This record gives sequence, C-alpha cells and structure tokens, in this order.
Amino acid sequence: MNTANKKELLIGITMLSAGIVYMAMAYRLPGHAGIDAATLPTLLAAFLSLLGVMQLFSAFGHKPRNAAPSTPAASGSVASPVPPATSEPRTVLKTLGLILGYMALLGPVGFPIMTAVYLYLQFIVLTPVGHKVSHLTYALIALVTAAVIFLLFREAFDLMLPAGLLNHFL
Repeated sequence: MNTANKKELLIGITMLSAGIVYMAMAYRLPGHAGIDAATLPTLLAAFLSLLGVMQLFSAFGHKPRNAAPSTPAASGSVASPVPPATSEPRTVLKTLGLILGYMALLGPVGFPIMTAVYLYLQFIVLTPVGHKVSHLTYALIALVTAAVIFLLFREAFDLMLPAGLLNHFL
C-alpha cells in the first residue's frame, strides 16, 4: 500500500471513528417521539459514518498512483503526466475563519443572514483559481438555501432558529 492509500485509509478510519463517537453522543440527547433535538445530530453522525466507510473502500480500491500505464503509446508521443492534487492550506484556513465568524455572529445577526453570507463567501473560497467567480449565481443560491432551511426548520420541524436582526420582520 503506497503512502497516498495509507493517508486515505487513515482519513477513512478517522471519519468512521468520529461518526461513531458523534452517534453515541447524539443518542445521549434527550428526546421524544418524532423529530426532536437528537434527529439532526443522529442523521449527521450516520452520514459521517457512511462517508468514513466509503473512504475506507476507496482506500483499498485505488490503484497506486505512480503505476505505469498499461498500454504504451503506439504513436511514440509522450503523454504529459497528470499533476498531483495539492491541498491548499490557505483555503482550509479561510474556511476555518469563515466557520468561526459564522459561529460568533449567528446569535446576534441571525441564522438567515449569517447563513446566506457564509455560503456566499464559502462559494468564493472554494471557486478554483482559474475560474471566474459568479457573484450573482452564488448570491442567489446562498439566499434561497438560507431561506429554505430557515423556513423548513420553522414550519415543518417547528424548531426556532435565531432570527437575529430579522426578529421584527419574521
């Protein structure tokens, strides 16, 4: 097993372990019949565990990345090597900063506004370097998503998310 597959295996084990621990913590939450405070954490833990299992299968299913191609080039042309995927520490740090800002301002500013702002900024952070940022598309997706989630929790689940600055309007 090469180094890349070992890293994928370690990530899979970590995700699965975190999912199991999170599931155990979710079951400790007080609950009642139907949708309650433990529903969303339980779903998230299940999805995290599922992703961990998928990552484990992926680690065993990949061929070594440095393996030579199975068929030589017949025309004599040299195939250009595919550049290895690199992780960008700046992207990770920007994402962590956005998450911390979101958590700090969620109460006073409110869920709808902060979620829309967070999603819009996160879309910009995750846009590949060579691609043009589509501000209008990102803003529309962020606004619609924040509104749908807020209304879904408020109307369907009967769970109140902090409205913050919009308290007088909602």
